[in-house]
Amino acid sequence: MGNLYLVRHGQASFGAADYDNLSEQGHRQSVRLGEYFAHKGLQFEAVIVGTLRRHAQTWAGLAKGAGLTHEALEWPGLNEYDSEAVIKAIHPGPLDKPDTPEMVRHHFRLLRDGLTQWMNGVVSPQGMPHYDDFVRGVTSALDHVRQHHTGNVLIVSSGGPIATAVGHVLGTTPETTIELNLRIRNSSVTELAYTPKRHMLVTYNTLPHLDDAQYADWVTYS
Repeated sequence: MGNLYLVRHGQASFGAADYDNLSEQGHRQSVRLGEYFAHKGLQFEAVIVGTLRRHAQTWAGLAKGAGLTHEALEWPGLNEYDSEAVIKAIHPGPLDKPDTPEMVRHHFRLLRDGLTQWMNGVVSPQGMPHYDDFVRGVTSALDHVRQHHTGNVLIVSSGGPIATAVGHVLGTTPETTIELNLRIRNSSVTELAYTPKRHMLVTYNTLPHLDDAQYADWVTYS
């Protein structure tokens, strides 16, 4: 039996013109997670990452902290959905920048509604795949791990794909998968055990590398 570690990227640049770029905090989170893996003596048979910049940056920080030299396999199916496209599918008009607590809450209310409609086939956000195809992009990575590996494998991705992977393993409803997605924390670790036939959930959304008072303000969600 092998173990698959799914890591969400470090804090990105929520509210900025280019979200797909780690903040300074995001870089620190990534290096700290690598240091934790090294402290635990955790070795990986393979590394798989999405193709977004924040995935590559998180993997670079993690590798630096852990002293890893793997050549990561890029997997586009592990890329996040386009949250702006999801929101525009149900709210085509302009929105104020989410730079106040109320606007942030409004943003995520719209995102939850848009995701629900996309996942149930009600809307088709521009430039995005059908939800079933999005799921297949994620599960194809899980299948690849089962078919080609037997030891520890690391995946670096985003909240949506990781929640989708867990939802697939547990057979959750779209609404439950959305709630899993919206509560996942930056640089969190989700662990699945796997055999050639299936994956099994071990832990979800954990932050063992930040489990100390000195890292209390390093816990972020975006």
